[in-house]
Amino acid sequence: MTAPDARAVYVISVAAELAGVHPQTLRVYERRGLLDPSRTTGGSRRFSERDLARLRRIQALTADGVNLEGVRRILELEAEVVRLRAELEAVRQEAKDAVARVHRQYRRDLVPFDRSPVPVSPARRRTR
Repeated sequence: MTAPDARAVYVISVAAELAGVHPQTLRVYERRGLLDPSRTTGGSRRFSERDLARLRRIQALTADGVNLEGVRRILELEAEVVRLRAELEAVRQEAKDAVARVHRQYRRDLVPFDRSPVPVSPARRRTR
């Protein structure tokens, strides 16, 4: 099932109006690789809420004076940071799970002193 924010429902004119830009701007952004809207079987563009959020991010960056190539690179780096954070969290969870497995194994392997199958006598101290 598709996430609600990923459903492509807006035609280009509606998406442009919602974003406050001209439809041609959306086409330029798509050509530059900044947006990748879905396509219908007939080839029409359809934009999702996720696309509109990305468009707002593009607008914020360009309003700050970043050119379109800079925007493309920033978006790539932001996506890489998100990917790396998820990977780091997965590795952290794996490490926690591994430590827990080792601790469980220790508990299983350790035998309490008073239940030892071999009688243990206290060590004698040597006297000099």
